[in-house]
Amino acid sequence: MSTATLKILILYYSRHGATRKLAELIAQGVAHVPNCEAVLRTVPAVSTVTEAIEPAVPDSGAPYVELTDLEECAALALGSPTRFGNMAAPVKYFLDGSSAQWISGALAGKPACVFTSTGSLHGGQESTLLSMMLPLLHHGMLIVGLPYTEAALMSTASGGSPYGATHWSGIKGDQALSEDTRSLAIALGKRLATTAARLHQD
Repeated sequence: MSTATLKILILYYSRHGATRKLAELIAQGVAHVPNCEAVLRTVPAVSTVTEAIEPAVPDSGAPYVELTDLEECAALALGSPTRFGNMAAPVKYFLDGSSAQWISGALAGKPACVFTSTGSLHGGQESTLLSMMLPLLHHGMLIVGLPYTEAALMSTASGGSPYGATHWSGIKGDQALSEDTRSLAIALGKRLATTAARLHQD
């Protein structure tokens, strides 16, 4: 088995911090897997005319993603808040610029997972997860979800889906992450990294 460190890219957009918290929990799950390193990256906000409007370097939090991060990662976790049952525009804007990586097959065969946060309990969590899967499938990625062997998936009342980790943040964003949400996000990160490690076995 190869002992080289595998970079697990955790790419997210977070407006109020809830999706970022999920990303950090997924990173904890990645840390449980030997020879795997979580690399947290975000995307800048975009304006109504779809131009990047943030400074070149964010004031705080994860650095902005670069297309080379996609090429260099062994796996990808993609996260976004829900926007009317769909991924947020900044995530879509970044993915729309990845045609060169699609043409070269840079992501083909790599495992990926998705995660989201919503303000309302029935705010389109699962459709948002599915919307993020579509470009990843076009890139030839292998989608990893959450199996029902994760006991919290059967009992959670605060988010969580076989399609990926989710969080119900509340209309004001003040809903704390439940223990179920935390355990499922960590489990998703661990599963993604474990899958990447198995794919890189000699």
